[in-house]
Parts: sequence; C-alpha cells; structure tokens
Amino acid sequence: MKNIETQKTMSIENEIKRLREEIRKHDYNYYVLNAPEISDFEYDRLMQELRGLENENPELVTSDSPTQRVSGEPVEGFTSVKHMVPMLSMDNTYSFEDLKDFDKRVRDSLDVPQVEYVVELKFDGLAIALQYENKIFVRGATRGDGTTGDDVTYNLRTINSLPLKLNDAAPDELIEIRGEVYMPKKSFERINKEREENMTRHSPGAARNLFANPRNAAAGSLKTLDPRITAKRGLGVFCYGAAGSLGFDTHAELLDNLKKWGLPVSSPAKICYGIDEVMDYCNEWIDKRHNLPFETDGMVIKVNSFAEQEQLGATAKYPRWAIAYKFPAEQAVTKLENVEFQVGRTGHITPVAHFQSVQLAGTKVSRATLHNFDEIARKDIREGDYIVVEKAGEIIPYVVKSLPEKRTGSEKIIREPEKCPVCGGDVYRYKDSAFLVCENQGCPALVKKSIVHFASRNAMNIEGLGPAIVDQLVDSGMVKDYGDLYFLEKNKLLGIERMAEKSADNLLSGIIKSKKQPVAKLINALGIRNVGEATARALAERFGTIEKLSAASLEELQEVSDIGPEVAESVFSFFRNPNNEEVLHKLADAGLNFGNDEYATNTKNIPQVLEGKKFVLTGTLPGISRPDASELIRKFGGSVSGSVSKKTDYVLAGAEAGSKADKAERLGVEVISWEEFLEMVGDGSDGRDGRDGRDGSDEFSQGTLF
Repeated sequence: MKNIETQKTMSIENEIKRLREEIRKHDYNYYVLNAPEISDFEYDRLMQELRGLENENPELVTSDSPTQRVSGEPVEGFTSVKHMVPMLSMDNTYSFEDLKDFDKRVRDSLDVPQVEYVVELKFDGLAIALQYENKIFVRGATRGDGTTGDDVTYNLRTINSLPLKLNDAAPDELIEIRGEVYMPKKSFERINKEREENMTRHSPGAARNLFANPRNAAAGSLKTLDPRITAKRGLGVFCYGAAGSLGFDTHAELLDNLKKWGLPVSSPAKICYGIDEVMDYCNEWIDKRHNLPFETDGMVIKVNSFAEQEQLGATAKYPRWAIAYKFPAEQAVTKLENVEFQVGRTGHITPVAHFQSVQLAGTKVSRATLHNFDEIARKDIREGDYIVVEKAGEIIPYVVKSLPEKRTGSEKIIREPEKCPVCGGDVYRYKDSAFLVCENQGCPALVKKSIVHFASRNAMNIEGLGPAIVDQLVDSGMVKDYGDLYFLEKNKLLGIERMAEKSADNLLSGIIKSKKQPVAKLINALGIRNVGEATARALAERFGTIEKLSAASLEELQEVSDIGPEVAESVFSFFRNPNNEEVLHKLADAGLNFGNDEYATNTKNIPQVLEGKKFVLTGTLPGISRPDASELIRKFGGSVSGSVSKKTDYVLAGAEAGSKADKAERLGVEVISWEEFLEMVGDGSDGRDGRDGRDGSDEFSQGTLF
C-alpha cells in the first residue's frame, strides 16, 4: 500500500513538473519570442490544471511555479537591497556631434582606429536588478542610489514576461541581471481609461489621478505595496545586461545567452562597426519607434568588448564605454485657442497658451507657458494661430513658433492687460524688464501664493499648510496675509471643511515651531521680489537683524556681495511699503526670530578653510539636504555655483549625481564625496560625521546658524 501511495505521489509530482515546464515554454514563446504556439484558452486550461493539482497537493507548491506570481497580501514596506555591482547612470546626448566626440574619446583611450558597438533601444521605464540563484528568481530591486535599491521582489514576480525559473542553459551560481520595467502603451491607455471612469463615478476630489505617461505609470505600479495591484497593471520587462560579464567576451554574446536562458531581451539590438553605422541605426528608429508597443526615447550605444569596457572604466557616475542618444524632441502643430494671464506669487503676470490637445512624448498636452510678452512679440504669436509645440527634454511643453502662413485674418493680437486679471489693480513693468507686474499687495493671487511660499520648506517650513488649506483660510477671511497665521485660533480652524481636531493641532504646532526659524529663512519667506535663498542668506550675513535690514539704504544694500541695483531697489521698496510694514509688525508681535546683532560677525569665529574655493553640488548627499550643504560650504568660507566651469574647484557629488560630475571630469575639475568634503572642513564641524541625520546639517535644521 505504501509503495502505491509513493508511486501516486511521484506521478502527481511528475505531472506538476510537466505542466510547469510546458507553461514556462509557452511564456517564453509568447513574451520573449513573440511567437505563441497555443491560444489563450488552451493556456488558461493548462494553468487551471496546474492550479488544481497544487491546491490538492499544497506540499508540492514551489516558489518558482507559474501559479505563484501574485502574493495574497500587501507588504508593510520596502527593505533595502545592495546590488552586487553598482548600477551606474548613463550619460546622454541629443546630438550626433556629441556621439562623434564620444567615439573619439573611446578610440583615443583604446588607441584603435575603429570600435565595435552594440546599439539597443533605450526603454522609457524603471531600471531594476534581478537576482537568480540555482536558476530561480530570488530577489529584485530598483536602482535606488546606484548602490542599494528597494526590494520589489513581490511586485516583479507579477510580471508575466519575467521568468521565475531560468532554462537549463543558465548558470546555477548567484547572478544579477539588469533590466528595465516598462508599461506597454495598451496597458497605459487601459489603466488611464479606467481611472478616468472612476473619477467620473466618484467625487471630483477622488485621488484617482491619471498617470502622466507610461514611465510614471510603471514606476508607480512597481512601488505600490500591494502586489495584487501591480499584477493588474500589465507591466513588462526587458533585460539588457548583468552585473559583470558572466564569463562572456562581448555584450552581444551576453544578450544572446540571456535570451537563451529565457529572459526577455529587446530584439533590435545591433552590432555596429564604427560611429557612422551607429548614427545610421539611430536614424532608422527615429520614426520606426512610434510603431513599437512600448515607449522608447532613444538608443543606447555600448562598446561591445567587455575587455575594452574594463579598460575604459567609469567616472563616479557614468561608464565611459556607453552613452545614450536621445531622439529629437517630438513636435506637433496645433491651434492656439486662447491665452490666459496668470498671476504669480511676486505679482508677475505670465501669459499661458491654451491650445487644442496634442500627443507629445507619450502624453496629451493642451497648455504651455508663453513666458512673457516680449517672447510673444518676438515670435509673433496670436490667438487663433497655428503653432508648433514640443516637449523640451521630453518633459516641459514649449511653444516653438507660430505659423503665419496658415493665418486666415481672424487671428487676434495678444495685448498686455492694463489691469491685473485677478484683482483689477494697476500693473506695470520694471526697468528693462520683460515682465508685467501686479503691485496690489492685497491681490488674492499674491496673498495665497505668498502664504504658500512663506510656509514652504526652504522658508518657514510650516508643516500641514498646503495650498488647499491656504485657499480655505484666505477665502474664509481668517487670513489676509502671512502675519495672520500666528494669530489663528483652534476653534475657528475647526470650522474649516475637513479640518479635524488633530489636523488643527498639527497645523498650530507647525506654526508655533516656525517662529524659531533663522532670520535668513524669514527673509526668504517674506517674498521680496528678486530675493531667493542665496540673496536672503547674504542679507542676513550682512545685517544680522530684520531691523537693520529694513533701515538699510540703497547704497548699503548694494554693498552686499552679488546684489545689484535692481535687487537692492526691491529690498528697499519692500520695507517701505506700508502694507508690508503692517505685516512685519504682526510677525514681531508674534515673537518670530528677527535675528541678533551677533550674527553678522559670528562666522568670523569659524575657520575659513574653504575661502576662495568654488563648489558645485550634484546628487543626493547622505544625511543633509543640498541647500543645507551649501550653507555649510559658505559657513567655512567657500562659495556655491549651479554650473560646472573651469573656474570650479570641486564638484561635491552624492548618489544619483547628474551630468555635472561627468562634465567636471572632462574639464579636469576634482569630484569629491561627502566624506572627503567633511575631511576638508574638519569632519563636518563639532566632530559630527554627516552620516546619520545628526550631522553638520543638524544646526541648520534646528535654526541655530542664524
């Protein structure tokens, strides 16, 4: 009897194994080869048969079974995973001239007349690392900071094109495959249609916003905590490399073997001999890409030989053996229907074009800023014109030009408004300025936006005071300017729609806490025209207190480093405006930090070890924000610039560093890490090491520097 039971179990086990292998074969044919051999009905029947056997024999269920793609419950959060080899970003260009320069650098470094490249499609998705051990998929993670990423294994398992078990040809040792998760166009359209229908059925405030583009949709789907949601999104994945060469001589050979192992690899990869063949292949895909079932925004060019890749090496951010060519920005012709005038926080009136909706770079676009009235005049743009629109950098809609040859005579010249479109107050231009400005400090547009700016993170950092709450506070009459924030009463706050007791307590707590913000933050928060964070810091360093700043003459203001006549006039005028004086009295009565006399000289006690050194910051620094790191540099006598040039002394690079690090290397500018910077200033001041959030940034976040 025991032998019969054993034979029966073995028979069931063999049948389960057979079904799994057959389903994997059909998955490979469908998702990798794009050559299905059976109908969806037959495939579903195989899955049902396997699922039935596993339900009857749960002890035979394994993690690599096709039935085990979706876990039953949401995860509590994402843990961090360290990549076997750092996942570097890739330098990119929109120019064939830059491709030629790249090729020259590669040839010069290798000392060869011609280089063999592999050219692949650049997928518009989310980079991931996939770990397989004994051919079984064991872990998957996002790129993260390049060294560690978020563990999204459960979500990746839901992607049908990702094999949970590799073919027999694959190695048994632990390997890490690199790839890109993407959302097919059809999935993107289906999901947005569903979300649009949900928005119609539910209240207008329902948080079911449409995805902006397939890339955002893919990223959002992969980072949800519920794999069951991810499973419904229809994501795909392409594999394009590995952590290391895995014993192969060339990248093309690696791609061929990844495909043999059962991994989905994008088929149009091509070996090109020399940069001319590379450019020809890129040109082939500029138009052909629109016929693909997924979004692609360029081509990736890699040196084929792994030995040559190793010889070329990498910068702190990019491999020197690869570059991405981005396709030219998509353009579309559409009709400009009308121009709206929007009023910004500082009173600037910006003309915004509303045009017939067009599809650009995977998204529908129907509006774009026209910047200012000089720009309108220069381009001769009129209401009713046909215009050329593109997405600058595939992100920001931009009106390139008008098409006067298409005019019918019914078009209207766009004239500057004589009154503010929001309050009806007077408007005028500053000297030599292209911008029109509303000067009414009581203008609702200025009031609301000035309060939002006042409460923002780089100003007074009042948590819980977002645009929606500001709208309600102003519309209800409780707040007429940001000075009124400090005199709000809880019982009145509770009268605001959807304002619960806890929310009111949190808001009031945030307002009280903001009183201790340093004087530089307060100067920035005031919203003085032409004064941002850097200028506010310079004014605080020069005058020390709001009282001394408000009493400063034009001449004294212009003596401050980097402050010219226009900025000086803005500051001078602000403190002599009766409305602003009234608001400042409210802030003083509320007990805000207006600075102290010692501030203007207290930095003299700090060794100016960075004096004369110019820094550029890029990437995410550990335990400190870039604005706070900039303040630390200035504290020790250095200066900070936004762009790299030959005059730059150091580029301070963190995780996810941008193209600035690569440009620095080309210019011979030294790139340093946060740890190296701390060594320069003596371990980050007061012995703190800058790695755990209780570092040199602590004094800034607590407001003790000013």
